[in-house]
Amino acid sequence: MGVYWPLAGEPDLRAAYAELHQAGVRLALPVVMERDAPLTFTEWTPGEPMLPDEAGVQVPAQLRFIERPPALLIPCLGFNAEGYRLGYGGGYYDRTLEQPPRPHTLGIAYSNQEAQFSHAPHDVPLDVIVTERTHVT
Repeated sequence: MGVYWPLAGEPDLRAAYAELHQAGVRLALPVVMERDAPLTFTEWTPGEPMLPDEAGVQVPAQLRFIERPPALLIPCLGFNAEGYRLGYGGGYYDRTLEQPPRPHTLGIAYSNQEAQFSHAPHDVPLDVIVTERTHVT
């Protein structure tokens, strides 16, 4: 499962990641290898040594690249009722989701981040967005 390292304003799920890992789920973090390109993914184990990349995002000190996971947790700084998200503006997740086969996506947001905004033609909606007020069964 693809997870994310939280940046400012994004929900921090690292405790849940540790539980998933203990349950045997293989985790992967996104890595930006080049500007204006899809994300690459590296295997990750909670607690392993991390280093900041060029943008200051924590990545494993030892990168172990893997295929894109079939399911991704994706952070949202904002979202709308149509399933589109706002992030930090790099477009990395949109470029990643454009590549077939499209992974299942679960956006993670705070409920107060829902907003009305229009999306650009290159934006890709998420399958589901959950917040602290959402109950998914």
